[in-house]
Amino acid sequence: MRAAAEPPARHRSSAGLWRGRADDPGWARPAFLTLLLLTLVAYLWNLSASGYANSFYSAAAQAGSESWKALFFGSLDSANAITVDKPPAALWPMGISVRIFGLSSWAILVPQVLMGVGTVAVLYAAVRRRFSATAGLLAGVVFALTPVAALMFRFNNPDALLALLMTVTVYCVLRALEDGRTKWLVWAGVAVGFAFLAKTLQAFLILPPLAVIYAVFAPTTVRRRLGQLGLATLALVVSGGWWTTIVELWPASSRPYIGGSQNNSFLELTFGYNGLGRINGEETGSVGGGGGAGQAGHWGTTGISRMFGAEIGSQISWLLPAALILFVAGIVITWRAGRTDTVRGAFLVWGSALLMTAGIFSFMAGIFHQYYTVALTPYIAALVGMGVTVLWEERGRFVWSSVLGVTVAATAIWAYVLLGRTPDYLPWLRWAVLIAGLAAAVGLAVAGRLNRRMALSAAGIGLVASLAGPFAYTMTTLNSAHTGSIVTAGPAGASTMGGGPRGGPGGGGFPGGGKAGRAAGGQMGLPPTGQGGQAGQAGRAPAGGAAGQAGQAPAGRAAGSAGGAPRGGMPGGSMAKMRGGGGGMGGLLGGASVSAAVRTRISANADDYRWMAAAIGSQNAASYQLATEKPVMAIGGFNGSDPSPTLAQFTSYVAAGKIHYFIAGGGMGGGAGAAGSASSITSWVEAHYTKVTVGSTTLYDLTQPKS
Repeated sequence: MRAAAEPPARHRSSAGLWRGRADDPGWARPAFLTLLLLTLVAYLWNLSASGYANSFYSAAAQAGSESWKALFFGSLDSANAITVDKPPAALWPMGISVRIFGLSSWAILVPQVLMGVGTVAVLYAAVRRRFSATAGLLAGVVFALTPVAALMFRFNNPDALLALLMTVTVYCVLRALEDGRTKWLVWAGVAVGFAFLAKTLQAFLILPPLAVIYAVFAPTTVRRRLGQLGLATLALVVSGGWWTTIVELWPASSRPYIGGSQNNSFLELTFGYNGLGRINGEETGSVGGGGGAGQAGHWGTTGISRMFGAEIGSQISWLLPAALILFVAGIVITWRAGRTDTVRGAFLVWGSALLMTAGIFSFMAGIFHQYYTVALTPYIAALVGMGVTVLWEERGRFVWSSVLGVTVAATAIWAYVLLGRTPDYLPWLRWAVLIAGLAAAVGLAVAGRLNRRMALSAAGIGLVASLAGPFAYTMTTLNSAHTGSIVTAGPAGASTMGGGPRGGPGGGGFPGGGKAGRAAGGQMGLPPTGQGGQAGQAGRAPAGGAAGQAGQAPAGRAAGSAGGAPRGGMPGGSMAKMRGGGGGMGGLLGGASVSAAVRTRISANADDYRWMAAAIGSQNAASYQLATEKPVMAIGGFNGSDPSPTLAQFTSYVAAGKIHYFIAGGGMGGGAGAAGSASSITSWVEAHYTKVTVGSTTLYDLTQPKS
């Protein structure tokens, strides 16, 4: 069995881009370019419906477009009060895009779409080097049609860049395994370093297995392998550590506070809130932890079955059983190959990356969102592309044609189960998938005894049956708006988190599932047809624009969570108000509805102040900042629990005339009885300044103390 023993020479002519590899069939390169084009068109479809998507990161992109310092540090506001709770690499493309094209939904989200297309291209290249063009194309199709990929490469969280860089890392390691060249392993280290600057320690999950695989199977001496791994580690440290070093050495008084940390340290953020805390569920400042192995907590049930459960399964697991079966089959088929066999190496690299990442995800007791699983998508897609084509080549042996049939049958049965979790969603589809999949499985099991045309027909039916479920969920995702901090792919009820009404709206991916959560689905930016309730949905606002909706608001538009976006911007979705001016959980998850009256009031003379206003919680502050494009101080960071600013710092800012308004409500830290700076600042403002109500929003003019 070999799909391609060595990478063949490429065409050097001007037609090379279109023709591709010398040994490729004539259809291969046009098919690949068509796949990229279709992925681009599909991911751009209905893109602006999500408005500013996650206003937390959109506000940081807007700030970065106004201030190079804010862009470098990842500040939430251009006056550099506090950063987001992640390193800034994922913000850099968005910030530069907004700087060039102006603030709009497209300027923020198109970079994410391009990352998705780029991931498909790198994935194809990685698979194609050791397998057929068909394998690469199949991997690309599986990736593009995975619901969580269609969600996250149209959304502005750091996970899109992370998935792209992880795919680049694997590509570089595979290149290094071909001939033992040092440069490819060094480039792998560089890719991981920049992935660290996108989402900190999650970038390191696949490093242990990849290092072991290279140390054992690379085609060079042991001494050279170890030296190369050392150089790759050095490249990682340099590419990921330069920014970290600058931030840690920069005087704290002249840079923004490191959001998410408790002592203004990026290292503490990395190893605490974004590190060990995610594993053991003890993140300081977290809004809830997990439940331990096999138990349902705020962030879902942990354990070996987590990726298949009701909370996660519909996002990522459609082809996960197939990927696991094909991984084992690939290893068995290549078991007797030489130590440096690159086909086996490819199965080991992709398979170990999948097992390591899925294993960590399955047992994380801390903050975990369904969309994290986008990191698994390239690994699953590659294993499916490689495994299916290898088994197809071996179909003359009944044992392997049977494994191919079992793979399709397992996929169809699992799709039937997943589709059964949303019984009102295309109820005919689950039966069609099951029947067609089982029929194709029988045909594939005896494919070696069939003529080529019949075997290809069985393969085609099996492929359609295997992809029909994720295709339907992906189409629903593409036609849906997604806003706020926690988003999920697919139709209503496809994904729930948590076991009871204990912390907020569920059914859309937050603690507390069930009907209450689904009714609040719109608070997560989920449309009524696909994701629950009406609140906060994306659509075209009626005359004047309904506050809290994301859509095209005609003249005189009233703002959604991001207000009426200037320069062609699409306002972001909002969450139903639960306290003050905030959205869900007091503005923690989706920000506030900013009316035209409030926007006019707070933006008057805004340029006379360093901060136009201050608000509790980053999502809450982001809403007002996006509505006005003026800096708003986020007191307490993401959920209002960060000790920034202190009461003494805030009062000094007010005394110096640097803040105009204080916006009441929002953020967990701003609630009654909450501890910390946010609560003390709120109490101080209420005691010394007169409140002014504009619609349903309470403001305090910090230039007008009580008499």
